[in-house]
Amino acid sequence: MKRFYKETAVEQTEDGHRVLLDGKPMRTPAKAVLVVPTRTLAEAIAGEWGDVPEKADIGVSHLPLTRLAATGLDRVTRQRDQVIADTAKYAESDLLCYRAIDPPSLVERQRSLWQPLLDWSASRYGAPLVVVDGTSFVTQPAQSVASLRAAVAAHSDLALSALYNLTHIAGSLVIALAVAEGRLTAEQAFDAAQLDELYQIERWGEDPIAAERHAGIRRDLAAGARFLAYLEDQRLKG
Repeated sequence: MKRFYKETAVEQTEDGHRVLLDGKPMRTPAKAVLVVPTRTLAEAIAGEWGDVPEKADIGVSHLPLTRLAATGLDRVTRQRDQVIADTAKYAESDLLCYRAIDPPSLVERQRSLWQPLLDWSASRYGAPLVVVDGTSFVTQPAQSVASLRAAVAAHSDLALSALYNLTHIAGSLVIALAVAEGRLTAEQAFDAAQLDELYQIERWGEDPIAAERHAGIRRDLAAGARFLAYLEDQRLKG
């Protein structure tokens, strides 16, 4: 789809703020009017569309915030319980709980970067998680899993859209919640989620395919962090 509009704008409504393309309300793939709770987020979404070059093909890479908003409106509102479950299940196999056995430098790097995040999660949510050496599955405390699920469920539909994406990309619910709470920046989240690969790159170098994949992960993490920040105090229900 090529750019078909000239101007973008934001309009306040009773329900929030909607994005206009040439004066007409933008709609999601499910044909719902795209309305978000904060003007900051609406302006950022309008900015994505405004930044698309004239006569350019509009791709998903141009519109990460739009995609998160549309997913929240189209999918999360209809399948909220399933999205909560799909996000919260990462508490049972969080990346941060599975540690290398060697070499010692990697073991220490994981401990120094990952353990403070687990300690933060334990304190913030009352959800201590068990750490294991190697990749053998470890059963996490039921109360901790329930507490982290409650933390997920506390988010609004739109925030859940971004939280799920962050969790899936990072392979860690703890990292995603840390971003949502402002405990980690997007770049810090990337460093934590990609720690093992970054360690190998330091030793052996990075090939072009890996570099492209890492660039995509960085973009997606940054989009999720920005989206949650733009939601401001609308992140949590109530």
